[in-house]
Amino acid sequence: MDMNNFEQLLPQDKISNWEATNEICTMKIKNMGALGLKRVASTANSLIYIDSYGKTPFKFTLNLFLEEKENNCCEAHLVFDGDINPFMKMMVEKPLTEFFEGLVKRLAKIHL
Repeated sequence: MDMNNFEQLLPQDKISNWEATNEICTMKIKNMGALGLKRVASTANSLIYIDSYGKTPFKFTLNLFLEEKENNCCEAHLVFDGDINPFMKMMVEKPLTEFFEGLVKRLAKIHL
C-alpha cells in the first residue's frame, strides 16, 4: 500500500496538514495533534503493518488484516496497539475513537 492512498480513508473533517510519500504520511488530527504513520511491512492482500512515525504524542502500531471473500470483496480488521499513559489516554481516547470510526466507515465504502 502506498501511503499516499491512505488519505482516502481519513475523515477529512478531522484531518489537516496532510503530507505523504510511498512509505510515510503525517497529519494533524483535530483535538489531538500531530500524527505520523510509517508502513513497515505488508503482505499482498492480507496484511499492512504500520508504526508511529516522527513526533507523535505516543508510540503505537496499527495493523490492517485483510481476508479475501467472494465477489471481489474482502473483510478487514484494524488492530491499534498504543503505549499510552493514563493521563494521555484521557486526552486522546475520544479523538482517536472518532478517527478510527471514520477510517472504518471509509474503508467499508472503498472499491478497488
